[in-house]
Amino acid sequence: MKTVNTHGSFDDCVSDSSDHVKEIAKRLRNLIIDVYPDVVEVPWPKQRIIGYGIGPKKMSEHFCYVGAYSEYVNLGFYYGAELSDPEGLLEGTGKKFRHIKVYETEAVDRWAIRDIVQRAFEERKKALGMAI
Repeated sequence: MKTVNTHGSFDDCVSDSSDHVKEIAKRLRNLIIDVYPDVVEVPWPKQRIIGYGIGPKKMSEHFCYVGAYSEYVNLGFYYGAELSDPEGLLEGTGKKFRHIKVYETEAVDRWAIRDIVQRAFEERKKALGMAI
């Protein structure tokens, strides 16, 4: 993993969160790294969001993000509306974005969440003309 820490770090993004939310965010981060070990991480502490992509460009190269809130963590997908979601986990009505609200650390281990992260990664590779 490569971190572009121009604006801050992962820890800066979750520093005001509860220990519970921090743990969920860390587990999601590890899941994303497990799916794509060469992922580029871009933290934005003011927004409390950490973007993950094939490269550092937010709206073209990123495939997902982690956003820390008071009670849960959003696992968001920049092109989530294009992803298959057989278990109906994705929320949102926007043109492109979708997210999953993760309230419990155990939820990160669900195969369906890993599958959506994998699909999001593959979608970005395909959209950018990279071999899958």
